[in-house]
Amino acid sequence: MFRVVFKDFDQSFDRWTDALDAGNRLKPQCRSLLHDIRISENGKVIWVYSRSHVHPMYMGPGTYDRLVKLFVKENTASESDEIV
Repeated sequence: MFRVVFKDFDQSFDRWTDALDAGNRLKPQCRSLLHDIRISENGKVIWVYSRSHVHPMYMGPGTYDRLVKLFVKENTASESDEIV
């Protein structure tokens, strides 16, 4: 379970792809250095975006690689479902 949190936004998602899309859609609203967008997985923060960094930060060793694999798996599964 993934959870996206930002100022007045708090939503849970079953898929990493959906949580990442929600986080990316919130980027234009993140104007202050004091605010950030966070995505957590089972209560542990794994992704943070703020204006103080050029790119989002992936928290923890191996997190980026694991999430890339999950992203590919989720998108491959959804493409297979659409073809059928």
